[in-house]
Amino acid sequence: MWRGLAEFLIQSASELHVSPIVKYTAFSLFADRFCSSLTRYIQEGHDKGNWLLKPTRESNLQLFALISLWISSKEIVFMQVLDFDIGTSNIAFIFLEELLVQFKEVARVGEFVSFEACMDLMDLLYEKEETSILYRSPRSLAASVLVAAYVITAPKQRCEFPVLSWVNFVTSIKEEDVVESVGEILKHVFETR
Repeated sequence: MWRGLAEFLIQSASELHVSPIVKYTAFSLFADRFCSSLTRYIQEGHDKGNWLLKPTRESNLQLFALISLWISSKEIVFMQVLDFDIGTSNIAFIFLEELLVQFKEVARVGEFVSFEACMDLMDLLYEKEETSILYRSPRSLAASVLVAAYVITAPKQRCEFPVLSWVNFVTSIKEEDVVESVGEILKHVFETR
């Protein structure tokens, strides 16, 4: 069911032509906050008394996915006016965007790293609940997605830039942690379906 909901959210974002920041804010609200809370709520046996979730069907959850898209699209303007933030400044997309800009400024090989490839990797990670756990540390995820996109898209003869050391320098995230996350990302991307 999780994969279907992630695909539904991606397709809805595409059909509604929302910007990437809106899509990933919606993912943050829906997957990282709502679904993880819902899973804990159900595991603790509290699912019997909540009228919003009775019954817990895919269509009900799709409604919550659409609501998260709607809230995310309104958050950008409305919440700025109110000077209130629901958490868009702390999502992986923002950090990834900043890292990619910096990477392109310091290394020519950064031009080979496609922003679209980075976003596709982030979308793929939401397919499974196990890989969506990577989203709990947005800065680390952004660094790992950048490195994974670099490994996938940069031509071999150009892959001599010390991207791990640079990511460690810029983000203070341990190289070992990035390597482990990149391994998980690549395993998920290249697994046979």
